[in-house]
Order: sequence, then structure tokens, then C-alpha cells
Amino acid sequence: MRTNTLGFAAASAAAALPAVPAPAHAAPSAARPYACVDGLVDSRGRSSVDGTEIAWDDESKFDDARKYAVRVWGAGTLKQVKIVADGATAYADLEFRDVSSVSGQWRDVYGKWSPQHGTDHLLMNRAYLDDGKRRGTDEHRRRVAAHELGHALGFCHKSYDQGRSLLWADYGQIAEQKLNGPTAKDIEAYHALWR
Repeated sequence: MRTNTLGFAAASAAAALPAVPAPAHAAPSAARPYACVDGLVDSRGRSSVDGTEIAWDDESKFDDARKYAVRVWGAGTLKQVKIVADGATAYADLEFRDVSSVSGQWRDVYGKWSPQHGTDHLLMNRAYLDDGKRRGTDEHRRRVAAHELGHALGFCHKSYDQGRSLLWADYGQIAEQKLNGPTAKDIEAYHALWR
């Protein structure tokens, strides 16, 4: 009888893999601080994070909002993921961009994190955020950018019944509560995902 050495080697390697511990930075989170809507959970795999950082590029007119979002998601104990400008020798993980639309998928949508094959996009909707528009103030633009950067960090929309969150799905609720950065619940979620 002839032995399939390639098949045997693959089977042996597969059997040995569970014995090798995963790198510490890739360890899955054991606990979730609260539920996400639509049955989703926070996910490293659904983020713009490359290893332990997000390298960003900027093609948006809303520099102040980008700076603010980067600052609030890197403040205090939120240090596990570095959010840095991309360098001349590296590709950006996330690009801040502008769109201007009030129809279709953009009806009443102020911003959006859009994963791509390659560089992800954080889109700011000028149709609502430009000066003189419905949400055309620095406060609203900062809040929208911080919410969307939360998605880029791997956080999904949070359930309202589990506590205050910058990641609530309804921007009106976020604005009404004046949630301008990660809340205590968001910080718990961050540490659960990025410990």
C-alpha cells in the first residue's frame, strides 16, 4: 500500500496547530460588555486595524473632525491600537474622504465606514455636514467622525438598552445625549476587544 506523504504531512501539521498558542495580540476577546444590534459582535476582523495600528490618509476637508476623532480614540487608557498618519513607505489602512449625497444609501446618513479591498474609507457626507447644512457644525462633524472611527476600530452598532454609547445606530440619540467621544461602555468594549 502506498502512503500519501503529502496528505499525512498536512494532517500531522493540522493536528499540531491547536498546540501552538495564538500570538497575544490576536487573542479573541472572551467577554463583550454589551450586545450589538443585528446579532453582530465587535470584531478585529471587521476593522481597519493592521496588527496594532491604523495608518490613515486624509482626502477630506474636515481635518478638524479627523483630528478630534483620532484624539478621543487614543486618549486615556485607549492605547492598544495606535492611530497614526501613514508614511511615505507604507499604505494607508484608512482614508478619510468626503461624499456629497442625500439620496439612495446616503439619505439621512452623515458618515460611513466602508471596508474595501485594500484601504478602507471613512466617508463624511458634505451634503449634511458642510457649513449651513443640517449638521454643519464642528460639534456634529467631530461626533460623526468619532462614531465612524469607532467602526474602523472594529465596533458595531450598540444596543440602546445596554447603556450610553457613541456607537448607537441613531445619530439623533447620540446628538441628543451629547456623546462626543467614547463612553464608559465604549471604553469597556475597547478593552475587551483590544486587550
